[in-house]
Amino acid sequence: MNAATTPGRPLTGGRNLYGYAVGILMIEGRFPRPPGAIGNATTFPFPVMHHVVRGASGVRTVRELASLDPDGRAFAEAIRPWTDGARHLADQGCRAITTSCGFAALFQRHLAEAVDVPVFASSLMLVPLIARMLKRGRRVGVVTADAEYLSAAHFAGAGVDPGSIVVAGMHGCPEFEATSWGEQETLDVAMLEAETVGVARDLVRRDPSIGAILLECSLLPPYAAAVQEATALPVFDFTHLVAMVHGACVRRRFVGIT
Repeated sequence: MNAATTPGRPLTGGRNLYGYAVGILMIEGRFPRPPGAIGNATTFPFPVMHHVVRGASGVRTVRELASLDPDGRAFAEAIRPWTDGARHLADQGCRAITTSCGFAALFQRHLAEAVDVPVFASSLMLVPLIARMLKRGRRVGVVTADAEYLSAAHFAGAGVDPGSIVVAGMHGCPEFEATSWGEQETLDVAMLEAETVGVARDLVRRDPSIGAILLECSLLPPYAAAVQEATALPVFDFTHLVAMVHGACVRRRFVGIT
């Protein structure tokens, strides 16, 4: 039974839309988002509520914010559209909030302080969990949108021990750069898959200590299966984090035979 069918349990209104447990703050971009990308609603087997953060392009979120002091006034002003967006999603009834960019780890605490529901801003928050799964001496290979701008401040925001990871970026991958940074409105899916697989394969070849892979960028999950086929390693991404939190916010009763 649910709230709508449970006797004696009235429903409470106050908003227009219902049935959304997870709200997703989206960077602004017109590039294609195929199934698997966090900006494609069919990625998940449950409804999610997307909210586009106006002015928050990939370049601004990944590169420009990295130049600001996370404790400064300029940074707080720059991320105001993000915190306002988080409040909007919470007001719409979302029980947890995430983003579409792993680099949002830089303002994880700012988002968490803005609302009264759980916030998991970055896929990097999976790293401590994955690292604990691995035997001593094994590390997590992180495939990121831009390794140059992934800093100690991002790791601190996500609770990541830098010693537990090995990082490789998508720098020099023409299709990824044309869509993610250049706002190209067409996407060669096969080419981007090949680029992602190539980066992951080179990362594992460079460091045999890698025991699992995390695709930091939320545009890369469509190619996770291909990465796993190429590396024979567990491959984690943003979709796992969203599914886990959704499962915690929308518990289902267990059924079976006793």
